[in-house]
Amino acid sequence: MRANLLEYDLEALARFCERLGEKRFRAVQLFRWIHQRGASDFDAMTDLAKSLREKLKTAAIVQPLAVISQHESSDGTIKWLFNVGAGDAIEAVYIPEADRATLCISSQAGCAVGCRFCSTGHQGFSRNLTVGEIVAQLWYAEHFLRKRLGRDDRVISNVVMMGMGEPLQNYAEVLPALRVMLDDHGYGLSRRRVTVSTSGMVPFMDRLGRDCPVALAVSLHAPQDHLRDELVPLNRKHPLDELMHACERYLAVAPRDFITFEYCMLQGVNDTSSMAQELVALLGRYGGGRKSWCKVNLIPFNPFPASGLVRSPMAVVQAFARILNDAGIVTTVRKTRGDDIDAACGQLAGEVKDRTAVMVRMDRRKSVSTDLLKSAGEKSSELVYGV
Repeated sequence: MRANLLEYDLEALARFCERLGEKRFRAVQLFRWIHQRGASDFDAMTDLAKSLREKLKTAAIVQPLAVISQHESSDGTIKWLFNVGAGDAIEAVYIPEADRATLCISSQAGCAVGCRFCSTGHQGFSRNLTVGEIVAQLWYAEHFLRKRLGRDDRVISNVVMMGMGEPLQNYAEVLPALRVMLDDHGYGLSRRRVTVSTSGMVPFMDRLGRDCPVALAVSLHAPQDHLRDELVPLNRKHPLDELMHACERYLAVAPRDFITFEYCMLQGVNDTSSMAQELVALLGRYGGGRKSWCKVNLIPFNPFPASGLVRSPMAVVQAFARILNDAGIVTTVRKTRGDDIDAACGQLAGEVKDRTAVMVRMDRRKSVSTDLLKSAGEKSSELVYGV
């Protein structure tokens, strides 16, 4: 079976080339062709020796993910649904802004954390994505956009691992994927511009800080343990004090001088003025008394029937933000993007089981009907965009 070279970071690719009897500099050349130029045809890699190209044809492949559908929003957001096989599908979303272009990518098919406000958790966990499946989302989006925009330079400036799944539950695959994104021979992204979001996997937060510190966003959503236990079940294993101390430890190695806390605004649940004051008190107990050690991102909730939750009115969200800002905590309200294509926070990745059931049946006949796929529905997950 041929190896998919999207599965390899540079070190792994160098070891692969050594097994072919080639030196490390060939791995660097190959890595650049794949990630910087988007090449998947070895014959196009003209500065590789012909003998190496022939070896690669028999031993390797650059295998991207199959695109099931692409939807474009009136605000420029693009959402792709990718087939990852065996009835599973994932989504990635491109969000263009004046000063950056962000790609939100998935790390798992489904999610096992089970946050109450997250539709993906309600629909269950299928499997972890591989390194290649994570990287392929960036590979496809970057080179698709370069062709569309007629550009040779990098289009995507920010990557946020905030799509389907809990990235730190798939640490073994996420870590080399991050290294591909950061490598100067790959996508050359800044550590400040690659963000991993976590619900609070404390041991893996510490490991990430040691192995590959990038920007960190923590799904907080409540200032007290008993409420967070209900909203984010992982809190029962790693309660707030443990989580906050892990954030302090991460801050010592983080590429930014703050941690971002995500807070989904739920009417009558976590959006009262007293909750805002409790959040101020909680954050004030950590960070060595420095108010700038953290930022809070308030996220409008996108309801789905199984949640039993309602979005906080914007006036309530703004009042909550004022309390935090007045206390010296930098607080922003997330603007939603891609609402008209179901690509906003909480709207991603449709009824994947329904949709991919159609996909699997059609795959067996070696034919996929776009019309059937479009009619099969779309799954939702909590998606958080760029910080």
